[in-house]
Amino acid sequence: MYVLIPSYEPNERLIALVAELRTADPRIRILVVDDGSGERFAAVFDRAALAGATVLHHTHNRGKGAALRTGFSWIRDHARGDVIVTADADGQHTVRDILAVANRTDPDGASLVLGCRAFDGDVPLRSRAGNAFARRLFRLAAGWSLSDTQTGLRGVPPAMIEWLLDVPGDRFEYEQRVLLGLTRAGFDAVEVEIETVYIEQNESSHFRPVTDSIRVMAPMLTFAASSLAGFVIDAVALFVLQALTGALIPSIIGARIISASANFALNRRVVFMRRGREHLTRQIVSYAVLAAILLASNIAWMEFLTSVGLPLWLAKVITELALFALSFRAQKNAVFSSHTAAGVRGNAAGADSSLRFTESHPAS
Repeated sequence: MYVLIPSYEPNERLIALVAELRTADPRIRILVVDDGSGERFAAVFDRAALAGATVLHHTHNRGKGAALRTGFSWIRDHARGDVIVTADADGQHTVRDILAVANRTDPDGASLVLGCRAFDGDVPLRSRAGNAFARRLFRLAAGWSLSDTQTGLRGVPPAMIEWLLDVPGDRFEYEQRVLLGLTRAGFDAVEVEIETVYIEQNESSHFRPVTDSIRVMAPMLTFAASSLAGFVIDAVALFVLQALTGALIPSIIGARIISASANFALNRRVVFMRRGREHLTRQIVSYAVLAAILLASNIAWMEFLTSVGLPLWLAKVITELALFALSFRAQKNAVFSSHTAAGVRGNAAGADSSLRFTESHPAS
């Protein structure tokens, strides 16, 4: 088993964690990735190596996601087939919890084991509010729930490593992207309750719950803006066509053709950043099929809601809100699928010269 610890500007708690892990089980191999902390912290990493860790050094700070990928790549090349447990360097993950996550991680399985905290009691307000915000955003984007989306204590089976190397994102958003893409990649998640430890009110953490959650949720927020623009175009066209023709269904169809054309262009170029002519035909066909499905649903809901006495504008708002999440997931996962692009970005990041490292090994 490997314990992988990404670390940026650590303190004495990193050394203590390495020593405690080695004391608990001398067979545990510990890999620390120094994410460009600089010469001021060299002594801390030297002492971690003396305590029993192998230390890799980034040439400059690239972020937690890049540090994790460096560690995954090194372990893949040096110890294929081992379970990996990722842990934070700030002392918030106890040795007991690290071992509990390791014991739940099946080396032949396909489940990511998450050490999840209970956000109650004396949890700092910053962490409690940030996690609540992140949980709700995650459920909206992923369609399933986790009790702790920010946990860095994770058990990784060997079958997951190649995929993890292809997940994009260099900073804290990387861990969120892993969770968002987990089920699409054919994996699932298992939660293990762990102790909630906050040292000095979590002041040493470099994670910004709201900012970093918004960073990974940016495509959904941009999609919401695009959808709002499409909604305005669609609504204006609907009211104009309805006034001109007096026929609801033809007006809905005409308005949707106008707004869908504008929405496709916005989503393709701005939201999901697909440019050029590659896959354009497939995207147009997929989008047209999705638009037809959404249109049929739209008509059915509009007919029903107006028939029970709701005004046209209110029926329109209710219908669009109901179909928003379905449309986002379908476009993200099917129409403008990012599988190919994610693989290219992940491999490119791994080959970046800024990710070169040197190694320090534990003293014999």
